[in-house]
Amino acid sequence: MAVAIAIFLVLVILYFFKDIILPKQWLLPQRALDEKSKRFLYEHVAFYQQLSEEHKSQFEFEVQEFLLNYKITAIKTIVSREDELLIAASGVIPIFAFPDWKYQNLKEILVYPDSFNLQYEIKGPDRWVAGVVGNGALGSKMILSKKAIIHGFADNEDGHNTALHEFIHLIDGADGDIDGVPLALLEKAYVLPWIDLIKKEMEKISTGDSALRNYGAYNWQEFLAVASEYFFEKPQELKQAHPELYEMLARIFMKKG
Repeated sequence: MAVAIAIFLVLVILYFFKDIILPKQWLLPQRALDEKSKRFLYEHVAFYQQLSEEHKSQFEFEVQEFLLNYKITAIKTIVSREDELLIAASGVIPIFAFPDWKYQNLKEILVYPDSFNLQYEIKGPDRWVAGVVGNGALGSKMILSKKAIIHGFADNEDGHNTALHEFIHLIDGADGDIDGVPLALLEKAYVLPWIDLIKKEMEKISTGDSALRNYGAYNWQEFLAVASEYFFEKPQELKQAHPELYEMLARIFMKKG
């Protein structure tokens, strides 16, 4: 009898805590992305437009892979297929040079209708937040404003994409700390040069001598995210205005240098 009760309790624990105790099986797409979705990506995602046909196929595969393995939940709004594609594209773009990459620190993306406050409320004052990587009770979750997701791809050349910005934070935090130094991608020999470059480029922002938006001077982690947004949306402009920064980001995200 005691053995039966013990087995029952184990089964109950496994049922309710299976996502924590048992590793989730990684799912792979079994068919090609549909033509309607391909057309949508081509019309709205500049990064995808510029890829070769071979790399477009890889991007399509990774978008589907993303949607199979990360849960997207609508909060007080509706998430369309197009919204899902934009979210997935935001996650794929910064790690496209690393096809085996998995966001180990992400399980679910919560989509709010618009901006929210620091208490994650969609009503009330101080609703200026458009995206955030969750912590505490919201660990392994990302919260994005639907309005910001759409706006981020409405203008592919403004150097600002909220969803992409938050995925950069996840990459930064893959080593355990969101601190502006993405050790998961940055070779050890370039850590100190990167830190020196952060200080120099943040000073340029503070004095108005930078192409990057002012939020990049808030702290190191925001500098990385802001600079990376610009790198992926306006690479040629960044290369011309900040060649050293461009080369370092290419080393981080494109394995070049």
